[in-house]
Amino acid sequence: MTRPPILPPNPNEPPRRRRLIGILRNNFIAGVVVIAPIGLTVWLIWAVVGWIDGWVLPFVPDRFNPEQYIGINLRGVGVIFFILFTFLVGALAKGFVGRSLLRIGESLVARMPVVRSVYSGLKQIAETVFAQTETSFDQACLIEYPRKGLWALAFISTTAKGEVARKLPTDGDIVTVFLPTTPNPTSGFLLFLPRSDVIVLDMTVEDAAKLVISAGLVTPADRGRPEDLGEQPTLLTGTGR
Repeated sequence: MTRPPILPPNPNEPPRRRRLIGILRNNFIAGVVVIAPIGLTVWLIWAVVGWIDGWVLPFVPDRFNPEQYIGINLRGVGVIFFILFTFLVGALAKGFVGRSLLRIGESLVARMPVVRSVYSGLKQIAETVFAQTETSFDQACLIEYPRKGLWALAFISTTAKGEVARKLPTDGDIVTVFLPTTPNPTSGFLLFLPRSDVIVLDMTVEDAAKLVISAGLVTPADRGRPEDLGEQPTLLTGTGR
């Protein structure tokens, strides 16, 4: 974010008018700082709920859709049906009949050349994210990337296992690190590093994500300094000052 140039005050302009313009400008900026996060959050939730409704409601019979009785499209009904359906599937999958049906379905999918690769990959990711007891993505860290002397913010995923850990030429522990891109942290690079080359940070994952998304503009409080604890993240509005 580039700051607009600050124009020198006009000597011919009355001081009272300059003060009034400055007060109006500061109030406007303060209003944008308050309204923008709230508005973007509400818009994002509204868009996600509408997207889920658009996918789920076409599969819901008309007699169960409240719109047929009240004549109003209630946003969020599809989310409720999705949650109930997920609970039902989870309860069935834990039973004997559900496990048997699941094994039959997976055996059928395993015979499909392309579908089995997509399904197995997505299943492994889901099991790793939701069923893994080991800590994952709960620590932010600093690594030297893309070369020595340049530092990048990343997230520790887990300890490397299997063939990757076995064939890497190092005697220490190997950690799996996800290096996000700015300002879109959903894409990035998967790196395998010795634990000794990783500097673990005290900041939370949420604060680190804010730092990545804001391209370094939002600086979280330094948790290593007691006097900074409890402070709100600082918005950097300029450099060199």
